Amino acid sequence: MGRNSPEWLAPTSLEEALALRASFGDEATVLAGGTFIGILMNQNILKPQTLLSLHAISDLAFIRASGGNRETSYLCIGAMTTHRTVESSALVHRMCPILASTFSLVASPRVRNQATVGGVLADADYASDPPALLHALNAKTLARSTNGEREIPVEELILGYYETSLRPDELLVELRVPQNVERAVYRKFRSRSSEDRPCVAVAAARVEGKLRVVVGAVAERPQYFPDICALAAGESDEGRPYSRELAIEIGRRYAESIDPISDSRGSAEYRRRVIAVEVRRALEEMNQ
Repeated sequence: MGRNSPEWLAPTSLEEALALRASFGDEATVLAGGTFIGILMNQNILKPQTLLSLHAISDLAFIRASGGNRETSYLCIGAMTTHRTVESSALVHRMCPILASTFSLVASPRVRNQATVGGVLADADYASDPPALLHALNAKTLARSTNGEREIPVEELILGYYETSLRPDELLVELRVPQNVERAVYRKFRSRSSEDRPCVAVAAARVEGKLRVVVGAVAERPQYFPDICALAAGESDEGRPYSRELAIEIGRRYAESIDPISDSRGSAEYRRRVIAVEVRRALEEMNQ
């Protein structure tokens, strides 16, 4: 290694990786697919002293069904499963087709062949596609350490810009997507045709009869307002289509409740207008 090259840790088992994570803590940067961290390192934004690579841990690359009936079953995806694998998986297409279509919208095939499910969540990048949808689906993650494991809802995982609730000795090892979702849509609005990342992302899902609308790429973390979604309680409980008036009202309230960022993809005011329209369109699409 060169004088300025980080120390490279390459465990071949999860147990070894957890032991190294416990030993180094935040002093070692965890490397999954490397698509995001590689950019930060190339731009000298991130200069890690130690890299903990998970590439050789084959046990973290899987897709399988868990549980017996729809109410208690999950689609379980290992942290080192690539976006492309999720996008093309027959099991994902059968159990949660919206997940496959959302992952297919991420960046380019080259990136999707490298980027991982665990990485896109642990990076907590505000402008990634999957987090908003996974939040709306009420998905959960499994974090593990040498002291045990715990389940963390995606809703509670991402705390802010590139910040998660993972502890210094934990690794995100699995994603669990519940199968009690009755309908879900994901809308990705790009402000420029050449842009891979969304200006505004809207995910809407009906989970156990309740509406969940989550807006991504507009703030430090996905935005979800249960009180606004509760406006649809009557129509959701009875399985009726969402009325246009209701869709407009929920879109308006989301736009008013969010304090959007301004960046190269759009100003705060522009995003606020787009939020209102895209939330309405997402609810209209839920009726199809």
